[in-house]
Amino acid sequence: MARQKPRDNSRLIRNAASLSGIAIQMGATIYLGNLLGAWLDVKFEKTYLEDTVTLIAVFLSMYLVIKKVINLNK
Repeated sequence: MARQKPRDNSRLIRNAASLSGIAIQMGATIYLGNLLGAWLDVKFEKTYLEDTVTLIAVFLSMYLVIKKVINLNK
């Protein structure tokens, strides 16, 4: 009976660890964008900057996630 070589899971573990931080990074980017927008609303006495900056932060975080996933698949 031939013995099978154990699988090398180091790459799988590295990818899983890298992907586990994506949710935290995404949440932090959106939260900081919201804080920046709220601060800009108060500073410039406007009402639309918080929504605008938060939306930009959402798109930025989605771009960063897609970029990271593409790099992991190479």
